Amino acid sequence: MRILHIVQSLEMGGQERLILHLARALSARGHEVGVASLTLGGVLRAEFGKDIEVFDVPRHDGFDAFVIARMAKAIADFSPDAVHTHNPSPMFYAVPAARLLGVKAIVHTKHGANIYGKRSLHAARVVARLTTAFVAVSEGTAEAARIKERVPPALLHVVPNGIPLDDFGPSMETRARVRRELGIPDDAYVVGSVGRLAPEKDYPLMVRAMRDVLGPRARLLLVGDGPSRGDIEQAIAALPNEKHAFCTLTGTRRDVADLLTAFDVFSLTSRTEGLPLVIPEAMATALPVVATAVGGLPSIISEHVGLLAPYGDVDGLTRAMLALRDDAERRRRMGEAARKQALEQFSLDKMTDRYETLYRAARSRATKEQTLASIA
Repeated sequence: MRILHIVQSLEMGGQERLILHLARALSARGHEVGVASLTLGGVLRAEFGKDIEVFDVPRHDGFDAFVIARMAKAIADFSPDAVHTHNPSPMFYAVPAARLLGVKAIVHTKHGANIYGKRSLHAARVVARLTTAFVAVSEGTAEAARIKERVPPALLHVVPNGIPLDDFGPSMETRARVRRELGIPDDAYVVGSVGRLAPEKDYPLMVRAMRDVLGPRARLLLVGDGPSRGDIEQAIAALPNEKHAFCTLTGTRRDVADLLTAFDVFSLTSRTEGLPLVIPEAMATALPVVATAVGGLPSIISEHVGLLAPYGDVDGLTRAMLALRDDAERRRRMGEAARKQALEQFSLDKMTDRYETLYRAARSRATKEQTLASIA
């Protein structure tokens, strides 16, 4: 099959890395894969390799009606059997174009809660019905799709994100090396997070929750960059002066698997989430999770693998971080359970199988309908 993914950007984010993994996996199975981005540039662009065609269908800020025409031309030029869009903007522009061009398989993946205005919400409800499959990455995200986009049950599927599991796992040697590099003591308790520093992730909340945890033997490690970096730095500056040195912002890093080994606990304090790719990655690294109970997180983070608190509950997050700081055996048990769950649920092969099935089912259904129409 020829499969074309339509994405917002190719920056270093969890969704973008997921698409990179999926495109590579599909290519390795013999499919011809393309990736079209609505944004120029992107640090992940070069990582797709020579066998995956990557090109741009740039759009201007706001609604750019001409993008639909440019998108239709790009789709026609690639001539895909399946078009796969990711999150709202690519869906708005590519799904109608693919439908008009008669593409047989049109799959959309909803990666998070998504925020719509009144007009865009109405448009999302219309466009969602033009797909052949509407995918949510978790049960929580599927429930949001039922309420927001009002996706019909026949179109709605849940496909959990998958990762290349062999890339992630605990390593004492790597842990010691990374901690030496970052100036973190071997015996320090490290709470960390990885991701784009964006407002919806609310990293300043994590900083506030760590106020009573931080010390010479307790650190906060944030990996990534983005528009909220200044807000995070302000939150750190608001801590007592003696605690500033115990917070580290690494900026963008490509060695995520190595950095995760230096953590004792992985944390997310987001106000909204789907199923962020970094959660399976952290779980596969045998890390317990402390997170806000939003989106799809409660459906995968049980009491056996982590601790949840309501969004905005600083005290609840602090209690969870302190509880795990003071109980290394509990951390170990949770970490083992998290890794076992990751290996069972978040395989890249399983995710790729599910998407292949959706592509093929839509093609077969369309072929059958065409045959019946010709007979009639």
